[in-house]
Amino acid sequence: MINAVEFKDVSFSYRKQPILSNIDLIIEKKDFMAILGPNGGGKTTLLKLILGLLKPDKGTISILGMNPIPARQKIGYLPQAGEFDKNFPVNVIEVVMMSDLKLNSVFPKYKKQTKQKALEMLESVRIKDLAEKNFGELSGGQKQRTLIARALMTDPEILLLDEPTASVDITIEKDIYETLKIINETKTIVMVSHDIGFVSSYVNKVTCLNVCSCTHRIDEIKGSSIMDVYNGSIMTLEHECKL
Repeated sequence: MINAVEFKDVSFSYRKQPILSNIDLIIEKKDFMAILGPNGGGKTTLLKLILGLLKPDKGTISILGMNPIPARQKIGYLPQAGEFDKNFPVNVIEVVMMSDLKLNSVFPKYKKQTKQKALEMLESVRIKDLAEKNFGELSGGQKQRTLIARALMTDPEILLLDEPTASVDITIEKDIYETLKIINETKTIVMVSHDIGFVSSYVNKVTCLNVCSCTHRIDEIKGSSIMDVYNGSIMTLEHECKL
Protein backbone atom coordinates (compact mmCIF):
# COMPACT_ATOMS: atom_id res chain seq x y z
CA MET A 1 0.00 0.00 0.00
CA ILE A 2 1.25 3.48 -0.87
CA ASN A 3 1.65 5.68 2.20
CA ALA A 4 0.57 9.30 2.31
CA VAL A 5 4.02 10.41 3.54
CA GLU A 6 7.23 8.45 3.91
CA PHE A 7 10.59 9.75 5.13
CA LYS A 8 13.63 7.46 5.02
CA ASP A 9 16.74 8.56 6.93
CA VAL A 10 16.07 12.24 6.20
CA SER A 11 18.36 14.96 7.56
CA PHE A 12 18.24 18.72 7.05
CA SER A 13 20.55 21.48 8.28
CA TYR A 14 20.43 25.26 8.09
CA ARG A 15 23.76 27.09 8.11
CA LYS A 16 25.41 23.90 9.35
CA GLN A 17 22.98 23.70 12.28
CA PRO A 18 21.13 20.34 12.31
CA ILE A 19 17.36 20.89 12.22
CA LEU A 20 16.29 17.31 11.50
CA SER A 21 18.49 14.25 11.88
CA ASN A 22 17.94 10.75 10.45
CA ILE A 23 14.16 11.02 10.37
CA ASP A 24 12.20 7.86 9.56
CA LEU A 25 8.50 8.61 9.36
CA ILE A 26 5.47 6.88 7.88
CA ILE A 27 2.07 8.56 7.70
CA GLU A 28 -0.61 6.28 6.34
CA LYS A 29 -3.59 7.43 4.31
CA LYS A 30 -6.37 8.87 6.50
CA ASP A 31 -4.08 9.19 9.50
CA PHE A 32 -4.69 12.21 11.70
CA MET A 33 -1.18 12.90 12.99
CA ALA A 34 -0.07 15.59 15.41
CA ILE A 35 3.54 16.78 15.27
CA LEU A 36 4.60 17.86 18.76
CA GLY A 37 7.84 19.39 19.96
CA PRO A 38 9.53 22.53 21.28
CA ASN A 39 10.15 25.69 19.29
CA GLY A 40 13.10 25.11 16.99
CA GLY A 41 12.54 21.35 17.02
CA GLY A 42 11.97 21.17 13.26
CA LYS A 43 8.16 20.97 13.04
CA THR A 44 7.61 23.63 10.37
CA THR A 45 10.71 22.41 8.53
CA LEU A 46 9.13 18.96 8.34
CA LEU A 47 6.03 20.43 6.67
CA LYS A 48 8.17 22.36 4.17
CA LEU A 49 10.02 19.16 3.28
CA ILE A 50 6.69 17.42 2.66
CA LEU A 51 5.69 20.30 0.37
CA GLY A 52 8.99 20.18 -1.50
CA LEU A 53 9.80 23.75 -0.46
CA LEU A 54 13.05 22.47 1.06
CA LYS A 55 15.34 19.68 -0.08
CA PRO A 56 16.82 17.24 2.44
CA ASP A 57 20.58 17.04 2.88
CA LYS A 58 20.23 13.27 2.77
CA GLY A 59 17.54 10.62 2.68
CA THR A 60 14.42 10.22 0.57
CA ILE A 61 10.90 11.62 0.82
CA SER A 62 7.87 10.08 -0.87
CA ILE A 63 4.44 11.75 -0.94
CA LEU A 64 1.64 9.48 -2.20
CA GLY A 65 4.33 7.49 -3.99
CA MET A 66 5.72 10.58 -5.73
CA ASN A 67 8.45 13.13 -5.25
CA PRO A 68 7.28 16.09 -3.13
CA ILE A 69 7.15 18.72 -5.90
CA PRO A 70 4.73 16.93 -8.28
CA ALA A 71 2.76 15.72 -5.26
CA ARG A 72 2.23 19.31 -4.09
CA GLN A 73 -0.99 19.64 -6.11
CA LYS A 74 -2.49 16.93 -3.91
CA ILE A 75 -1.73 18.81 -0.69
CA GLY A 76 -3.70 21.55 1.05
CA TYR A 77 -1.57 23.76 3.31
CA LEU A 78 -2.48 26.12 6.13
CA PRO A 79 0.65 28.00 7.30
CA GLN A 80 1.02 29.68 10.66
CA ALA A 81 -1.36 32.58 11.17
CA GLY A 82 -0.01 36.00 10.24
CA GLU A 83 -1.18 39.57 10.59
CA PHE A 84 -3.96 40.76 8.28
CA ASP A 85 -5.02 44.32 7.47
CA LYS A 86 -8.59 44.62 8.74
CA ASN A 87 -9.24 47.35 6.19
CA PHE A 88 -8.25 45.23 3.19
CA PRO A 89 -11.46 44.94 1.11
CA VAL A 90 -11.91 41.19 0.71
CA ASN A 91 -14.75 39.07 1.99
CA VAL A 92 -14.69 35.50 3.26
CA ILE A 93 -15.76 33.76 0.06
CA GLU A 94 -13.17 35.71 -1.94
CA VAL A 95 -10.42 34.52 0.40
CA VAL A 96 -11.53 30.93 -0.20
CA MET A 97 -11.76 31.37 -3.98
CA MET A 98 -8.24 32.85 -4.13
CA SER A 99 -6.88 29.32 -4.08
CA ASP A 100 -8.23 28.96 -7.63
CA LEU A 101 -6.43 32.02 -8.99
CA LYS A 102 -3.55 31.74 -11.42
CA LEU A 103 -0.31 33.33 -10.28
CA ASN A 104 -0.46 35.95 -13.05
CA SER A 105 -4.05 37.00 -12.36
CA VAL A 106 -4.34 40.79 -12.08
CA PHE A 107 -8.12 41.16 -12.26
CA PRO A 108 -9.55 37.97 -10.79
CA LYS A 109 -12.55 36.42 -12.52
CA TYR A 110 -14.11 33.44 -10.86
CA LYS A 111 -16.14 30.78 -12.58
CA LYS A 112 -19.64 30.12 -11.30
CA GLN A 113 -18.61 26.62 -10.22
CA THR A 114 -15.69 28.10 -8.25
CA LYS A 115 -18.06 30.17 -6.14
CA GLN A 116 -20.35 27.18 -5.63
CA LYS A 117 -17.44 25.03 -4.51
CA ALA A 118 -16.23 27.78 -2.17
CA LEU A 119 -19.67 27.86 -0.56
CA GLU A 120 -19.53 24.08 -0.14
CA MET A 121 -16.13 24.33 1.54
CA LEU A 122 -17.38 27.05 3.87
CA GLU A 123 -20.33 24.85 4.73
CA SER A 124 -17.96 21.96 5.48
CA VAL A 125 -16.24 24.12 8.12
CA ARG A 126 -19.58 25.50 9.31
CA ILE A 127 -19.25 29.19 8.40
CA LYS A 128 -21.24 29.41 5.17
CA ASP A 129 -23.33 32.15 6.76
CA LEU A 130 -20.20 34.37 6.90
CA ALA A 131 -19.46 34.14 3.16
CA GLU A 132 -20.05 37.84 2.46
CA LYS A 133 -18.49 39.19 5.65
CA ASN A 134 -15.20 41.13 5.53
CA PHE A 135 -12.39 38.72 6.36
CA GLY A 136 -10.62 41.25 8.57
CA GLU A 137 -13.65 41.49 10.85
CA LEU A 138 -13.69 37.79 11.71
CA SER A 139 -12.64 36.31 15.03
CA GLY A 140 -9.43 34.28 15.15
CA GLY A 141 -11.33 31.00 15.00
CA GLN A 142 -13.46 32.14 12.06
CA LYS A 143 -10.35 33.21 10.16
CA GLN A 144 -8.77 29.81 10.70
CA ARG A 145 -11.92 28.08 9.47
CA THR A 146 -11.90 30.29 6.37
CA LEU A 147 -8.28 29.38 5.64
CA ILE A 148 -8.99 25.68 6.18
CA ALA A 149 -11.83 26.00 3.65
CA ARG A 150 -9.39 27.61 1.21
CA ALA A 151 -6.91 24.77 1.71
CA LEU A 152 -9.70 22.30 0.87
CA MET A 153 -10.63 24.01 -2.42
CA THR A 154 -8.30 21.85 -4.53
CA ASP A 155 -9.76 18.67 -3.01
CA PRO A 156 -6.37 17.61 -1.60
CA GLU A 157 -5.61 14.11 -0.38
CA ILE A 158 -3.38 15.48 2.39
CA LEU A 159 -4.03 18.50 4.60
CA LEU A 160 -1.03 20.12 6.32
CA LEU A 161 -1.83 22.48 9.20
CA ASP A 162 0.78 24.55 11.04
CA GLU A 163 -0.67 25.39 14.47
CA PRO A 164 -4.28 25.84 13.27
CA THR A 165 -5.58 26.67 16.76
CA ALA A 166 -2.92 29.19 17.79
CA SER A 167 -4.37 32.28 19.50
CA VAL A 168 -7.95 31.00 19.77
CA ASP A 169 -9.79 30.32 23.00
CA ILE A 170 -10.37 26.81 24.28
CA THR A 171 -14.01 26.60 23.13
CA ILE A 172 -13.13 27.60 19.56
CA GLU A 173 -10.12 25.29 19.64
CA LYS A 174 -12.34 22.32 20.48
CA ASP A 175 -14.77 23.32 17.73
CA ILE A 176 -11.98 23.47 15.13
CA TYR A 177 -10.72 20.03 16.16
CA GLU A 178 -14.24 18.62 15.88
CA THR A 179 -14.41 19.97 12.33
CA LEU A 180 -11.00 18.52 11.46
CA LYS A 181 -12.10 15.13 12.79
CA ILE A 182 -14.93 15.11 10.26
CA ILE A 183 -12.59 16.17 7.44
CA ASN A 184 -10.26 13.33 8.47
CA GLU A 185 -12.91 10.80 7.42
CA THR A 186 -11.80 11.35 3.81
CA LYS A 187 -8.37 13.00 4.07
CA THR A 188 -4.99 12.55 5.70
CA ILE A 189 -4.25 15.34 8.18
CA VAL A 190 -0.81 16.29 9.48
CA MET A 191 -0.95 19.00 12.12
CA VAL A 192 1.77 20.87 13.99
CA SER A 193 0.51 21.69 17.46
CA HIS A 194 1.51 22.75 20.96
CA ASP A 195 -1.89 21.75 22.32
CA ILE A 196 -0.76 18.61 24.10
CA GLY A 197 -3.87 18.38 26.23
CA PHE A 198 -6.19 18.37 23.22
CA VAL A 199 -4.52 16.23 20.59
CA SER A 200 -5.04 12.81 22.14
CA SER A 201 -8.82 13.19 21.87
CA TYR A 202 -8.75 13.68 18.10
CA VAL A 203 -5.61 12.32 16.45
CA ASN A 204 -4.69 8.67 15.98
CA LYS A 205 -0.90 9.19 15.95
CA VAL A 206 1.59 11.56 17.56
CA THR A 207 5.12 12.26 16.34
CA CYS A 208 7.43 13.82 18.93
CA LEU A 209 9.98 15.93 17.09
CA ASN A 210 13.09 17.62 18.41
CA VAL A 211 15.77 17.17 15.71
CA CYS A 212 15.11 13.41 15.81
CA SER A 213 11.65 11.86 15.93
CA CYS A 214 9.54 9.16 17.53
CA THR A 215 6.01 8.22 16.50
CA HIS A 216 3.30 6.71 18.71
CA ARG A 217 -0.20 5.49 18.16
CA ILE A 218 -2.60 7.12 20.60
CA ASP A 219 -3.57 3.73 22.01
CA GLU A 220 0.11 3.12 22.84
CA ILE A 221 0.48 6.22 25.00
CA LYS A 222 1.36 5.05 28.49
CA GLY A 223 3.26 7.66 30.36
CA SER A 224 6.82 9.11 30.73
CA SER A 225 8.89 10.87 28.22
CA ILE A 226 7.35 13.54 26.08
CA MET A 227 8.59 15.54 29.08
CA ASP A 228 12.02 15.15 27.47
CA VAL A 229 10.69 16.91 24.38
CA TYR A 230 8.92 19.74 26.17
CA ASN A 231 11.27 19.95 29.14
CA GLY A 232 8.56 19.01 31.58
CA SER A 233 5.05 18.91 30.14
CA ILE A 234 1.97 17.44 31.79
CA MET A 235 1.18 14.86 29.13
CA THR A 236 3.82 12.15 28.81
CA LEU A 237 4.67 9.39 26.35
CA GLU A 238 7.03 6.47 26.32
CA HIS A 239 9.48 6.19 23.44
CA GLU A 240 12.93 4.82 22.80
CA CYS A 241 14.37 7.74 20.86
CA LYS A 242 16.56 9.99 23.01
CA LEU A 243 15.25 13.46 22.18
